[in-house]
Amino acid sequence: MKYIIVLSLLFFLSSCNNTKKSNLVNTSEVKTDSLKAMTDTIKIEPLDTLTRAKQIHERVITLDTHADINVKNFTDKKNYTQRIESQVNLPKMIEGGLDVAWFIVYTKQGSLTKNGYKIAYDNAMSKFEAIHRLVEEYASDKIELALTSDDVRRINASGKKVAMIGVENGYAIGTDISNVKKFYELGARYMSLSHNEHSQLCDSHTGEKNNVWLHNGLSELGKQVIVEMNRYGIMIDLSHPSIASNKQAIQLSKAPVIASHSSARALCNHSRNLNDDVLQLIKETNGVVQAVAFKGYLNKDKRNKRVYFEKNLQKQAMKSLGFTWLEKDSIKKLDKLDKAKYNANLYKAKAIAKKKLATKKNIPEDVNVVDFVNHIDYLVNLIGIDHVGISSDFDGGGGIDGWSDASETFNVTLELVKRGYTENQISKLWSGNLLRVLDEVQKVAKNLQASS
Repeated sequence: MKYIIVLSLLFFLSSCNNTKKSNLVNTSEVKTDSLKAMTDTIKIEPLDTLTRAKQIHERVITLDTHADINVKNFTDKKNYTQRIESQVNLPKMIEGGLDVAWFIVYTKQGSLTKNGYKIAYDNAMSKFEAIHRLVEEYASDKIELALTSDDVRRINASGKKVAMIGVENGYAIGTDISNVKKFYELGARYMSLSHNEHSQLCDSHTGEKNNVWLHNGLSELGKQVIVEMNRYGIMIDLSHPSIASNKQAIQLSKAPVIASHSSARALCNHSRNLNDDVLQLIKETNGVVQAVAFKGYLNKDKRNKRVYFEKNLQKQAMKSLGFTWLEKDSIKKLDKLDKAKYNANLYKAKAIAKKKLATKKNIPEDVNVVDFVNHIDYLVNLIGIDHVGISSDFDGGGGIDGWSDASETFNVTLELVKRGYTENQISKLWSGNLLRVLDEVQKVAKNLQASS
C-alpha cells in the first residue's frame, strides 16, 4: 500500500511540471521533505528501459536533418496536415515524437547549360514555395519555419512542430552567385554543392565509380559559393560531393561543416559514406556528421540478401499478372505508354509480394535500427559524442526496419537507451550538436559581415 501511495504522489507532483509533450514522472524534480522521508524507508524500483526511453524521448528535441519532399503533397487538397503516404507528415511526426524536420529543396543533376540551370532553379523555387505554403497557409497553427536554434527551441516550447530547409545540390543556383543570398532569404540553412553527378560547383562522390572527374574537387565557382555560404550563414553539407571536394571545402570554409545524411564508410563501403580521414577533418572543424537511416549505406550484405529474396517474390507476382519481369535498364527503353503500363503492374506486384512476405518464414533479416545505431556507435567512438547526429533521408530512399517513417522515431531513442547513452548524450545526438554548429556558422557570418 505504501508503495502505491508513493507512486501516486510521484505522479501528482510530476504532473505539475510542464514537460515538452506529455506529463511524465520525473523523480529528479521531486524535492519535498515529506516525500524524502517516505522514500528513505521504502525502496522504489528504477524505471524500466522502455519507460525511461519514453521519458527521454519526450524531453529532448528530436531533429531529422533530411526529409525530401514532393510538391504534389503541398496543395490545398493534399498536404502534410493529412496522414498521406509520405514517410514524413504532421500526423506521423506527432505519432512518433519527431519535433523538427528539415525539408529538402532537392534538384536532380542536369546539363551544365543555361537551360539546365533555369530548369534547376525553377524546380528549387517550386519546393521553397511548397514549404512556405505549408507553414504559412495550410498548417500555420501546427508547424512553423525556424531559421535559428533559438527559433527551434521557441517553436518547440509552443507545442508546434518545426520546419527547417536544406538545399540538396547547389546546381540549382546556376552561375548566378547572388542566388546564395536568395536561397538564404527563403530559409535555406544548409546546402550541398552536388548530388549524384558532377555539378558546376564540384565533383560528386559518383566519380569513384569510373574515376572520371570534372574539377578534381571544387571548381572556381564552387570556391566562391563556399565563401558566400560562410558570409550568409548557410552550413556547408558534405554528404554528396567527392572526397577531394570535401577536403577542399573543409580547408576553405571559415565555419564548421556538416554531413547532413551520411554514415561510416568503415562499416559499409559505399561512396556516399565518409571515410575516417574526412570524418576526422569534420571533427577538427567542430562540425557534425548526421548518420543516415538508409539501408544500402548501413549494411550492404544484409540489404542485398533481403532485396534478392523480395525480388523473387515480385517476379512471381509479375508472372501471375501476365507480365515478364524487366530490369531497370530494359524498363528505360520502353516507350512512354508501355512504361506506364509496366510500372502500374509492377506497383501491383510489389503489393502482392509484400503480403506474401508477411506469411513467409526464415526470410533474410532486413536492415534495421540496430544496424543504424551501430554506425552511430562507430562515429561516436571515432570522432566523439559532440560531432554526431541523426537523419533519415525519408521520402528520398531512406527508411529501415524499425524506423520506416516518422511515426517510428521513438525506436531510435529506445535503441540508444538500450546501449547506455545518457539523456544528455541522446539530446546531443538528436539535435544539440547540429544546432550548435548552426549557431557557430551564423556567428561566423555575423563577424564576416561586420568586417566587410
